[in-house]
Amino acid sequence: MWKDATAMAQAIKDRTVSVKEVVETSIETIRTLNPKLNAVVSEQFEEALAKAERLLVIDAPFAGVPILLKDLGQNQVGQLATSGSKLFANYRSYQTDNYTKRMEELGFIVLGRTNTPEFGFKNISDSQLHGSVSLPKDLTRNAGGSSGGAAAAVASGMVPIAGASDGGGSIRIPASFNGLIGLKPSRGRLPVGPSSYRGWQGASSHFALTKSVRDTRALLYGMQVCQLESPFPLPTLSAEALFGNIAEPLTIAYRLDSPIGSPVSKEAQEAVLQTVEALKALGHQLVAIDQDPLDGIEVMKSYYVMNSVETAQMFDEIEHHLNRKMTLDDMELMTWAIYQSGQMIPAKRYSKVLQDWDRYSAVMAEFHQRYDLLLTPTVAHIAPKHGQFDLSEGLKQDLRQMSDFSLSDQQDLIWKMFEHSLAWTPFTQLANLTGQPSISLPTYETAEGYPIGVQFTAAKGREDLLLALAEQIESNHFLKM
Repeated sequence: MWKDATAMAQAIKDRTVSVKEVVETSIETIRTLNPKLNAVVSEQFEEALAKAERLLVIDAPFAGVPILLKDLGQNQVGQLATSGSKLFANYRSYQTDNYTKRMEELGFIVLGRTNTPEFGFKNISDSQLHGSVSLPKDLTRNAGGSSGGAAAAVASGMVPIAGASDGGGSIRIPASFNGLIGLKPSRGRLPVGPSSYRGWQGASSHFALTKSVRDTRALLYGMQVCQLESPFPLPTLSAEALFGNIAEPLTIAYRLDSPIGSPVSKEAQEAVLQTVEALKALGHQLVAIDQDPLDGIEVMKSYYVMNSVETAQMFDEIEHHLNRKMTLDDMELMTWAIYQSGQMIPAKRYSKVLQDWDRYSAVMAEFHQRYDLLLTPTVAHIAPKHGQFDLSEGLKQDLRQMSDFSLSDQQDLIWKMFEHSLAWTPFTQLANLTGQPSISLPTYETAEGYPIGVQFTAAKGREDLLLALAEQIESNHFLKM
C-alpha cells in the first residue's frame, strides 16, 4: 500500500489515513506472514495500539509509522531483550537504549522485536531459541543475518522500515539477500549507550533496513548525533550535505574478487559490472583495481580476535550478575567456542589488534584520497539454503573441547567454524573495522529473481556521498525494488 515510510508518514500528516489504521494493518500483516517467515520474535501490539490512539502531535518526521526493532541492542525498558540467546529467553530490559529513544522521538511506534542469531555472531539468522528466518521469496532459504528478521519484515511488507545493526555486515548482508537498501553508518554517527558505548570496539553500529533512498536520508538526518560522551564522537552532517546532489563526476574504484580468495559467483560479479556500466553512462570514472587495499585474511583474523575478547568480557559481566559460572548448556556451541578462545588472548595481543585497526583506517583514508568510493559485490552469492552452513560432527566435537587447545589452534578452529559462511559474505567486514560508511543497493536480480546487492564504501564521515550516488542510481531506475 505504501511505497516507503516517508509516504506513510505523509499520508498520516495529510489525515488520509489514521495512525491506528496503519498500526492495525501492520499488526494484521505480521500475524498473517510471521508463521511462515519467523521474522518477529516478540510483540508489543497492545502498547502500540494504545500509543496510536493517543498520538496527537504529528510534526515528527515519522510520526505514527509502525516499526520493528532488532532483538539485539535496541532495548526498551520492560520489553523482552533476548539477544537471540536461550540464556536471556525471559529477560526484560531495565532501561531504554539511546538509539531506541531517538527512534521514538522521530515518531515511530514500536510493534516488537525481530529475530537474530545468538548475540548477532552469524551472517544468517537461525538461533536455537527462536528458530530460522526464511527469505520471503523462497522459504527454503535463510533471510541472512544478523538482522535477518528485520530484513524479512521489511521485504514482506510487515513494516516499511525496521531497526537493524551491523558488526560485520549484518545490515548489508540481509539487505542484499532481500533486495533492500542497507546502510552501515560511520563509526560514531548514531547514538550509543547506555548499555554499550563501544559496540565491539566501534565495529558495530545501529541503523535500519529501508526501501527507498529518501527514507534512508531522512532517517540518518534524524538519528545522527555528535555524542561527546561516546568514545567515537563525529560531527553531524548538515542538511545541505546530506540532501545534496553530486556536484561533479566521481572516481570510483571497483573490485570483483573476494578479499579472502574465496569464489565469487558470476551473478555477484555481473551485478558489479552492470553497475559499472550504468555509472559510466552517468559520467563517473570507474577504475578496476587489481588488488584489495588491505590483506583480507589478516583483517578477518584480527576481527575474530576482537570478537573472542569482547565475548569473554561480556560473559564475565553475565557471570557477575548471575553469580555463577557459564557452561556450554547456557549457550550455543559457536558462542561457547568464541567465549573460550577469548579467555586465552593476552592483553598485549588485543592491544596490537586495535593498533592494526588504526593502521587499516589510515590505509583506507589514503585510498579515498585517490578514489571517492570503492565498489564491490555486497555478497558472493544469493541467500543460502537453510542448514547450508551447518558444522561437521568432527568440528563440533573440537569446539566442545575448545579450552583444551592452544590459543593458535583455537583461532584456527574459529576460522574453520566460519569458513564456509565467510566465503559467502567476504566483502562487508572491512568497513566495520575501519569505521567507514558502507551501503548495499539492490541493483541486480538473477535469472531466477534472487536479489544480489552491490556495495559502495566511502571515507569515514561521508554518508552524504553514498546517499547522493544512491539517489542518482535510484532516480535513473537502476534499483531493483
